[in-house]
Amino acid sequence: MAKRSAQDGDTIIIKKYANRRLYNTGSSSYITLDDLAKMTRDNVDFKVVDAKSGDDITHSILTQIIMEEEASGKQMLPVSFLRDLIAMYGNSMQAMMPSYLEASMANFRKNQAKIQEAFQNGLSGNPIAKIAETNLAVMKAMGEALLPGTKADAAKQPPEEKSEIEALRKQMAAMQKKLDELDK
Repeated sequence: MAKRSAQDGDTIIIKKYANRRLYNTGSSSYITLDDLAKMTRDNVDFKVVDAKSGDDITHSILTQIIMEEEASGKQMLPVSFLRDLIAMYGNSMQAMMPSYLEASMANFRKNQAKIQEAFQNGLSGNPIAKIAETNLAVMKAMGEALLPGTKADAAKQPPEEKSEIEALRKQMAAMQKKLDELDK
């Protein structure tokens, strides 16, 4: 998915003032967090900076948008995911989480249309459904490896999926061991 911006690939600068107002330098107008959320959904490339210091505060503003979306009843993040995410802070795996989450989201977006089509056409015997099931299994295995205590019932998985997941678990355990050794 390509990001769009004001003109010719420029990133739109949004200035945040001490009074919490957001100023879009591209349109020369004040905007709201809802406007930023819409810009995000429309793949408009923007950067939010503190008007006084010039510091990039895009991360905290995007986090604030997520918090407001979640508080308004449009909850997408399960409590268990939020707990697991919080538990990762300070963990030796914390450094890996951003790239893992980015890769997972990119993979999800890439296969989103295929997954939707598979669910609309029914899961039985559909080759696209197999892709969706495999993607979900890989994401679940990575989650289990990264977040101990979230193991699913292994008896429900087909044998070939079990071996793939077991191989992923072994790789993740080896990576965890190396990271733990680096922390010492």
